[in-house]
Amino acid sequence: MIDVYTTVLIRFGELALKGKNRADFEARLIQDIKRRLKAFPELAFWRTHGRLYIELGGTPYEAVAEPLQRIFGLISFSPAIRVPLELEAIQAAALRLVEAARPKTFKVSARRTARAFPVPTPELMKRVGAYVLKRVPGLKVDVHAPEQEVMVEVRQEGAFVYDRVVPGAGGFPVGTSGKVVLLLSGGIDSPVAGWYIMRKGVEVEAVYYHSPPYTSERAKLKVAELARLLSLWSGRVRLRVVPFTEIQEALKASVPEPLLTTFMRRYMMRIAERIADEVGALALATGESLGQVASQTLENLHVIAAATRLPVLRPLIGLDKTEIIALARKIGTYETSILPYEDCCTVFTPAHPQTKPKLAKVEAIEARAGLDREGMIGRALQGTEVLELSPETPPARFEAELELYL
Repeated sequence: MIDVYTTVLIRFGELALKGKNRADFEARLIQDIKRRLKAFPELAFWRTHGRLYIELGGTPYEAVAEPLQRIFGLISFSPAIRVPLELEAIQAAALRLVEAARPKTFKVSARRTARAFPVPTPELMKRVGAYVLKRVPGLKVDVHAPEQEVMVEVRQEGAFVYDRVVPGAGGFPVGTSGKVVLLLSGGIDSPVAGWYIMRKGVEVEAVYYHSPPYTSERAKLKVAELARLLSLWSGRVRLRVVPFTEIQEALKASVPEPLLTTFMRRYMMRIAERIADEVGALALATGESLGQVASQTLENLHVIAAATRLPVLRPLIGLDKTEIIALARKIGTYETSILPYEDCCTVFTPAHPQTKPKLAKVEAIEARAGLDREGMIGRALQGTEVLELSPETPPARFEAELELYL
């Protein structure tokens, strides 16, 4: 289709529910949109109550469409032709859209909030439709299932003629709901959990536990790429790579093997809590789904969460694996998640894990083990590597691995 659009009409999502905070949320969202579209200096932005308009200034609509679809807080947007509040101008804009799309059938719908506009809404639809039909040979009206619907909005700030409503990501602008530390592995689940948390306006600080030589540099690179892919939605993700080898080896030598994953997860929670205190996060988040693996039984989740005083958010708790995979595909993380680089939990998975541990027993084993818990946690935090990922970060290259594995 020929690019005929002059303006993008932005609709806000759940912001309308925020009452007195709405202005602050809208300001944050507009700031985020401008930052994500900074590569297009020709754009101009202006707003009215509950709406934002982007004047394209010659920038192709398709260039801004993809980043707009990944901005939380937008319920939908429409590329439009903006014209004066004149019937003739509206008719001409509708004709341009139909000539560009070349449908066999069409219909016209309209909304009129500018009551001073002299043409009533039903008559406006009829007169625009008749104008187009007269000038496009072979075109027919289909009010039930048209190939193209031409929509007209008549507002105080002008008339907007468009033919599509593109769904946005919804939710709240990132950063308006506080900060959470996400335990990010190289698997399918945790990036999807991070996406869900971000969608509710939460800024994510990601933590990955790295165990060389048991886990490779490619495994770390894979997780960094997952964080970069999440940054396409949030604008930025800070990833902390925490050395975990000492803790895993100490646990493997001193706790019963069936409980090894449970103890490892408890240490991960403690380290994540320290990081949360440092960055001002009020909760932890994981990709756990109830019953999906042995460490995600209700008993294990209870024992693991008891290691931290912070709430543990589990946005995937009720989802099946097939549902999580579908979401991973939708947000663009699936192909990277399935690359065959094992994380530290996978490498140290016991042959017969305990599914119904008792908290009192686990705490007693920890006390008897006599491990230098504070020392190990302190050394892990001291050795942490911090990576800043953003949409501008070059993507990691895994072409050979993808070709072999997919």
